[in-house]
Amino acid sequence: MNLQGTQPRETSSAPLGNREATRTMLDAWVRLWNGDLAQAAVIIAPDFRIHAALLDGGDGSNLPGVDGLVAWISQIRAAFPDLHFAVEVPPLIDGGYASVRWAATGTYAGGLPGAQAEPGTVVTFTGTDTLRMEGSRFVEYSINSSSARPVPRPR
Repeated sequence: MNLQGTQPRETSSAPLGNREATRTMLDAWVRLWNGDLAQAAVIIAPDFRIHAALLDGGDGSNLPGVDGLVAWISQIRAAFPDLHFAVEVPPLIDGGYASVRWAATGTYAGGLPGAQAEPGTVVTFTGTDTLRMEGSRFVEYSINSSSARPVPRPR
């Protein structure tokens, strides 16, 4: 989803030029998670750090840099081949930090230990990404999400 299409205005203490550059980076971030893995080389710093609970129960510290992030996204997208992320709340931007609330929906393909959904089940989960930027690259990422395991959402 393009961040330009959101209704409410984002909250920011960043100068206008930095805010627009950050919005451009966040648009690329969403495209990356929606499967455009080439975005990683453009917006992710070589020493990028992830703070997250991973699907295998580990933490993100063993996934450094562009390659680590792309591998993790690829693992998630293998479990949800049609996964689509959409921004729910306009970004909060403060200096070198940005935070975005999102929802993701996809069809579970199977393969995750402990999953409560059967393969073929459409699941939705939500989360908030907080990113730290230096220059034109993201250098650090923290995520809070509703579920690391596929659980069907009541309709």
